Amino acid sequence: MSQSVPDATDVFVIGGGPAGLAAAIAARQRGFRVLVADGAQPPIDKACGEGLLPDGRAALERLGIHVPRTDAHPFRGIRFVSAALSADARFPGDSCGLAVRRTSLHRLMTERAALLGAGLLWRTAVTGISPQGVHLGDRVVHARWIVGADGSKSRVRRWAGLDRGPRPRLRYAFRRHYRVAPWSDHMEVYWGDHCQGYATAVSREQVCVALASHDSSLRLEEGLRALPSLAERLRGAEAVSSERGSLTGNRKLTHVWRGNVALIGDASGTVDAITGEGLGLAFSQAVALAESMESGDLERYQAAHRKLALRPLCMARLMLTLDRRPWLQRRTLQVFEKRPEIFRRFLELHVGVLPPLHVVRDGLTLGWGLLTA
Repeated sequence: MSQSVPDATDVFVIGGGPAGLAAAIAARQRGFRVLVADGAQPPIDKACGEGLLPDGRAALERLGIHVPRTDAHPFRGIRFVSAALSADARFPGDSCGLAVRRTSLHRLMTERAALLGAGLLWRTAVTGISPQGVHLGDRVVHARWIVGADGSKSRVRRWAGLDRGPRPRLRYAFRRHYRVAPWSDHMEVYWGDHCQGYATAVSREQVCVALASHDSSLRLEEGLRALPSLAERLRGAEAVSSERGSLTGNRKLTHVWRGNVALIGDASGTVDAITGEGLGLAFSQAVALAESMESGDLERYQAAHRKLALRPLCMARLMLTLDRRPWLQRRTLQVFEKRPEIFRRFLELHVGVLPPLHVVRDGLTLGWGLLTA
């Protein structure tokens, strides 16, 4: 740790990934003094689908970050593919999503945090927290607020006694990039009997491909054999990045704050990668957390956090009903092909144009469609 570290700060963020940087940026936008500490050296990479849905893109822009087109590739909607069946829908209005390499996103967020005056302590290990502040080895930095943004295996969550919540059902996800011209202006989800594949163009010559399943031993090459339509698209394509893996799944905590400690991003609970909402959710949480710190009441953050997670969790559970149910996948895709307005409305629900209560009504519509298709 070679950086000069002050003795005190208003907000100390533990974890310098996108969630932690978002928390730092939102806090600086409200005038707080901010320090961010992470044991890694940027840019920080992580296995993810690298797509920002329109609502996630809007949340990022509220933090003052507008991703240049040179660092991103737009996509106009979502396509589901299962064997010979497919259904697609475009995002409402003129909105679009953006696919951006995780390393590029991290660089842009780091630059924004530094520009706003946040102190960034890279290669700096946090060894604990206490009522006195954040411990960096023998040093203690006094902090009014401590933010845990250190991922799904959060030590801050454990130190603060916030690990309580239902036991999550985890899945295993892997990601790799291929040099191939994009074949679609949609983010594509390929449904297999025991896994899903995701394909998103991140540039004019690269596609990000991810795989998720309950099988901890299933890797991309084997998984692609179970997704012949996607495998055919990648035939002969050069892999241009190493395979990276991570855990995914829905996890909801009983509480996301205690005392002066608050959790954000995956440290505060997760939604399955099938939603594509993880990053966008963290960006929205950052704004809510900064507002709550400004008011001096973290209970407001608890309520906002619960409300923000409601729609992504509902959509994740709804989509995961198709997981490992090939017959239901086929039946659902048949309904979407026959009645494309149903898929369009589900996409509107997914990106927040319609409120979560519509899930119930549209779920009944889909159920009737499954019976009558």
